[in-house]
Amino acid sequence: PAPIPSVQRPPQVRIGFFDLETQRLAGEVGGWQNRHLMRVSLAVLHEAGSETFEVFREEDVPRLIRKLHELDLVVGFNVEQFDYGVLKAYTAQDLTSLPTFDMLKAINETLGFRLSLGHLAEKTLGKSKTSDGIQAVQWFREGRWDLLAEYCKMDVQITRDLFFHALGAMPCSSAMRS
Repeated sequence: PAPIPSVQRPPQVRIGFFDLETQRLAGEVGGWQNRHLMRVSLAVLHEAGSETFEVFREEDVPRLIRKLHELDLVVGFNVEQFDYGVLKAYTAQDLTSLPTFDMLKAINETLGFRLSLGHLAEKTLGKSKTSDGIQAVQWFREGRWDLLAEYCKMDVQITRDLFFHALGAMPCSSAMRS
């Protein structure tokens, strides 16, 4: 009998869900246009299909940026304006050239206005955010890395869950899953 030809699986698409927290508030650096001065306190990256949430402190930002470049798609909430704006202080690379899906940008383009991550989580998933960015800065200043990491992980989980919820709600979702 003839040998059965080997069937190669298509390569897995690597999707990463990403969020960061800062050391300073917008008012402390002269406004939102100076995001690059806010500095990273902590960031979390979760790759789809993994159970882990990788935590990065400021000294780990070069490794975080390398990992973002290894992904086929970076998903975040206001990631293009805010997160990449903060990371701009750490690299000469243009992070906006990364393959990115910014949920807030997509919502704004579709609806014509912005919605908060907390509002979307509550109305779509029945989940509540545990805190906000102002509290995150306070935790950083107090050295409460445990609370800061859990808060950032929760935002990444919510972003991931909203993303996959939206994919499931798309008319062609069954074709996308196969």
